[in-house]
Amino acid sequence: MPPKPGVIPLGPLRLGDIFNGAFSTVGRHGKQLFGVGAAVYGGALAVVVAAVAIAYSATSDHLHRMFSLSYDEDPRTEDWAPVVIALCSVALVCLIAAVLSTALMYAAVPAVLQEAVLGRPTTFTAVWQRAWARVPAVIGTVFLTWVIAMIPLLLAWSGVVALIIGLASAGGGDGASVTLVVVGLLGALATAPLAVWLWVKFSLAPSAVVFENQGPIAALRRSSVLVRGDWWRIFGISLLAGAIAGVASYLIQLPFTFLGMFSGMLGSANLGDDPNPASVVVAMSGYLIAVMIGQLVSQLIVATFPPLVTGLLYVDRRIRAENLGPVLAEAAAVPPQYTG
Repeated sequence: MPPKPGVIPLGPLRLGDIFNGAFSTVGRHGKQLFGVGAAVYGGALAVVVAAVAIAYSATSDHLHRMFSLSYDEDPRTEDWAPVVIALCSVALVCLIAAVLSTALMYAAVPAVLQEAVLGRPTTFTAVWQRAWARVPAVIGTVFLTWVIAMIPLLLAWSGVVALIIGLASAGGGDGASVTLVVVGLLGALATAPLAVWLWVKFSLAPSAVVFENQGPIAALRRSSVLVRGDWWRIFGISLLAGAIAGVASYLIQLPFTFLGMFSGMLGSANLGDDPNPASVVVAMSGYLIAVMIGQLVSQLIVATFPPLVTGLLYVDRRIRAENLGPVLAEAAAVPPQYTG
């Protein structure tokens, strides 16, 4: 039997070993995992809320004038232009916060798992420093994976759009346009399996970034090599992990949503016949806070469990393809006679 200094036996992993290892990692290192997750997503949420508050403060007069318009009045440029700029600014802040928080979790989970597999303790500070150092490489890796996986779908739709524009400029009929849309939809459905295949092919790249200190291109190559010959197994286990996380996330959000709806109904009962935007926001603040807390808690599950499973799949593939078990056993200070 292979040794088990940490959350998994240091031999080829079965489905049960992988999921037990993921749950054991959460049990042993939950403080580090959820601590980093709470700091990351809580900080991102605080930044987004601050951006929304600043944007509203800067455009409150414009919003009030726009809400005060009658049905036959059009908003003035000096009113709607600042609102659009504020919305775009908030969207940009949201995008940056989402990218950074996702990258930090993609880096933090393998950093914790690396110690959990060896049975060694770790700290919040050590995980944070390790994750932060790998964030740029993780962002590059995830971005390249997304671009490569989406290329087939984008090509299918861009070709259809170009044909529709060409037909429209040439005076083509509506029937031809509808036909092209249908063809484009079928083309997107036909290329979707290729996109999924590419996504799974490079799914182990973030783990390679953290475990091996690889750059984005090298990590994609490593993932491609490790996934080769085991694509269906990795796809199935990853899909199952995502489904479990999705169900858990939904169940966690339910009570927060009901609590928020009840709070929102109480707040809206005090609104007048013609409330201003600020009054509406205050009245719905209970609902918004409850939903945001539910989203934060559920996001911790979604952002932690699937990457743990992916990281264990990475370890499993290296054990099977590169005989990594004895190396891990030696690193965990397991006596050589028990390495099997």
